Amino acid sequence: MPMTPPLLEARGLTLQYKTAQHLVTATYRVDLAVRQGDRFVILGPSGCGKSSLLKAVGGFLKPVEGSITLAGRPISGPGPDRMMVFQEFEQLMPWKTVLGNVMFPMRVARSFAAREVRERALAALAKVNLAEFAGVYPHMLSGGMKMRVAIARALAMEPEILLMDEPFAALDALTRRHMQQELYELWRMLRFTILFVTHSIEEAALLGSRILLLSAHPGQVRAELNAEHLDGQDASDPAFGQLTRRIHDLLFEPVAPTAAPEPASAHA
Repeated sequence: MPMTPPLLEARGLTLQYKTAQHLVTATYRVDLAVRQGDRFVILGPSGCGKSSLLKAVGGFLKPVEGSITLAGRPISGPGPDRMMVFQEFEQLMPWKTVLGNVMFPMRVARSFAAREVRERALAALAKVNLAEFAGVYPHMLSGGMKMRVAIARALAMEPEILLMDEPFAALDALTRRHMQQELYELWRMLRFTILFVTHSIEEAALLGSRILLLSAHPGQVRAELNAEHLDGQDASDPAFGQLTRRIHDLLFEPVAPTAAPEPASAHA
């Protein structure tokens, strides 16, 4: 049976950004392919271009080399087909109810009738098992519930993919593990597509169905690993330990340094 085409595909992606003194190459000729329903994790050390890749997929950073397509369409700017779920989920507006928070992006987009906005928001809350909390304010919710509201708000827009940039990085270890489990269980119910950035080997193994490993700056692909066999298994599973050791070896084994030349199309 032939494999379906990727939902999201990047080919030869070189990304750069400017600082006050330098033109920095964040990634160099990166390839990736995310399929429908993937929990696709980008993993690598600080400064390897993980967040830059997410910004490029979001349409906020234009490649100097290579291409990105979503469902076969070139990405040329931001759009509602890619929704970002930010760190710590404190982007919920405290003066709006849960329902008001979920409705807000749809009202801003002005792509839906007023009645449809409410119906879609309530349907999204039902999907994440929060329909009975529609009238509650964010300060009354647990961290896991806030995450589900943030995801419901994104899913109400019916995006092709959710983008998550180290959303649990600032949390303590116990809270972080709880949030990871919440996210996995929500994915198991709804099977949405996630592109998730992290610098944690353990988090990548816990959450990823596929894991793309990037080298240190500038980010280049070291390997891509299939982790579907774990399917939410925790750190006590022997297969989990085998995968994390393999990732560690791939990321930290000595390699000959390679200089990534500035592409000819780079903007000074």
